[in-house]
Amino acid sequence: MADDLPDWNLDDDELRRAGSIKWTFAGPRILPAWVAEMDVRPAPAVRAALLDAVERGALGYPMPDAASGLPEATAAFVGRRFGLPVDPARVISCGDVMAGVRLTLEVLCDPGPVVVPTPAYPPFLQVPEVTGRGLITVPCRGRDLDVEAIGAALAAGGRTVLLSAPHNPLGRAFTATELTALRDVVLAHGARVISDEIHAPIVLGDTRHVPYASIEGTEGHVTTVLAASKAWNIPGVKCAQVIAGNPADLAALRAAPLVANHGTSPLGVVATVAAYTDADTWLDALLRDLAERREQFGSLLAQRLPQVSWTPHEATYLAWVDARGTGLADPSATALAEAAVMVHPGRLFGQGYEGFARVNLATSAERLERIVDRLARAWGG
Repeated sequence: MADDLPDWNLDDDELRRAGSIKWTFAGPRILPAWVAEMDVRPAPAVRAALLDAVERGALGYPMPDAASGLPEATAAFVGRRFGLPVDPARVISCGDVMAGVRLTLEVLCDPGPVVVPTPAYPPFLQVPEVTGRGLITVPCRGRDLDVEAIGAALAAGGRTVLLSAPHNPLGRAFTATELTALRDVVLAHGARVISDEIHAPIVLGDTRHVPYASIEGTEGHVTTVLAASKAWNIPGVKCAQVIAGNPADLAALRAAPLVANHGTSPLGVVATVAAYTDADTWLDALLRDLAERREQFGSLLAQRLPQVSWTPHEATYLAWVDARGTGLADPSATALAEAAVMVHPGRLFGQGYEGFARVNLATSAERLERIVDRLARAWGG
């Protein structure tokens, strides 16, 4: 049905009027391709659920998890899409994924350094300090986790591995073999894993998302954090889910003071339940569109920017490009200054990534061509 197809038919002015940070942060003349928001209308099921909730006046404090239907919807979705059986009782709502990461660090994790593979989603590099913990960064080997180096970081005192799976910004969907190797080094050092799986629904083509919690032997040390916010483009309604790995962790998380876990929105709960329950067809169509944008981007790069290297992402809608071949000290700054296009600077993802950039491909085919045209103008294509 046409109603179940993602609608990318939004012009720049419409997107600016919507008022998201993506389209307002840098001003009206800038073409944005940075923060992880999609230029798509809401899924019909999600929009209908939100309109109904507003009509009902569902604007008070959110229901407790036991009454909201969110744990059941989350468990059903995770089981259906990823083959991971989850007891709904182990699902806890929170305001967003980083709030869930912070809650887990503060409640469950030892007060030692956090090990973060880089390049890394920038808040991963900030949350250890916010929670009073040190940070150990471990560069990936190309696009793969350096499990040996992660083990060395744990041996040096690291107590928690903060994992992005699928990986942001590399776009990797890690295999069971890779995750099993990570499990082995974590178990060897008695550490923990917080697995941010916010991009789990966004796997392209024949790629499969393997939850870290699906690996045998992880239940004693894993906490999974996820949300519908990326796949259905609803970060503003504020709802994510923490899945405790075992009963003891669940009890500790439930016992945390209210101030440690607040900020879930009733509209976020409504939107998430609708997304997980009634919007699979829309999501499937979205994934086909995003796979097409990936192919389009690769073709445009080959034509217009052959000096820029890029490996197609398996998951997410974010392209991690190596622009060192342009010879520019800060490619993202040059793109903004000379061509009025905003991509995410690689330097924000960790030390040594100054020549890289993250480019958001979740837009219309026409706008993506404009983005690459402007990058080519700035980067000498």
